[in-house]
Amino acid sequence: MKVIFAGTPEFAAQALDAILAAGHEVPLVLTQPDRPAGRGMALQPSPVKQRAVAAGIEVFQPLSLKDAEAHAKVAALAADVMVVAAYGLILPQAVLDLPRFGCLNIHASLLPRWRGAAPIQRALLAGDAETGVCIMQMEAGLDTGPVLLSDAFPIEGDDTTASLHDKLAALGARLIVDALARLPLPAVSQPAEGVTYAHKIEKAEALIDWSRSAAELDRHLRAFNPFPGAQARFAGQTVKLWAAKPVAGQGEIGTILSVDRDRIVVACGDGALAVSELQKAGGKRLPVQSFLAGHPLKVGDRFDLA
Repeated sequence: MKVIFAGTPEFAAQALDAILAAGHEVPLVLTQPDRPAGRGMALQPSPVKQRAVAAGIEVFQPLSLKDAEAHAKVAALAADVMVVAAYGLILPQAVLDLPRFGCLNIHASLLPRWRGAAPIQRALLAGDAETGVCIMQMEAGLDTGPVLLSDAFPIEGDDTTASLHDKLAALGARLIVDALARLPLPAVSQPAEGVTYAHKIEKAEALIDWSRSAAELDRHLRAFNPFPGAQARFAGQTVKLWAAKPVAGQGEIGTILSVDRDRIVVACGDGALAVSELQKAGGKRLPVQSFLAGHPLKVGDRFDLA
């Protein structure tokens, strides 16, 4: 098939790799403009752009797809289908209608649950038992289109956003290749019940509220790993918590109940959280023993509550 591909991050790049490996023709890749990143804030191409350049594919980085030039560029290719994965731009109806089989979206949730920008993090925060990928026929609404293919797997107790991302990216790559091989596929409308929205993650959400249960805070840490990192405040300083497990324990919320070389146990609203990896602002992620060598914490110390 002749496939136009639109995507930006690593999640999308894996799908592009799979489409190319399956032998499809990809004459054009759409991706977000280069963004400043790193300590020097130099402009960096997206993972999708890097893959496209390496494969010798033309890259198009418009600020919008609503102008006549962008529309004409896509229309001129007479593509069979456009595949979209975490692209970051709204596709107007005029573009959605151009390819012979329309536009297919690779979405990292079990629709209609977690439509929107941050389905992986929201599934973890909510304590969902499973997640998965849907290949969806795109329409004007936000992730409202009918589903062509889907697959699911359980969320494990130690899954983070990073680990789920990798599993979902691999699944999405497999499913889109399967879908392209079988087009046209029957489209199943999403049910009206069970709709939830995965709103974009804001950095302010990363702050830990010790009045919540240990089970909730465990999910909180895993959902904000790797970005932006769950944040606690101690003596006015920000400390990121990267790894923890709920354990039995009680005490004044935010208070350190025990400290040893492997963990710092902190009282929560219900139960306690045994923290095993921390990071001071500007420092490295460290296991407890190494962290304590430079930042002594003791039983009775209390994390800031606001």
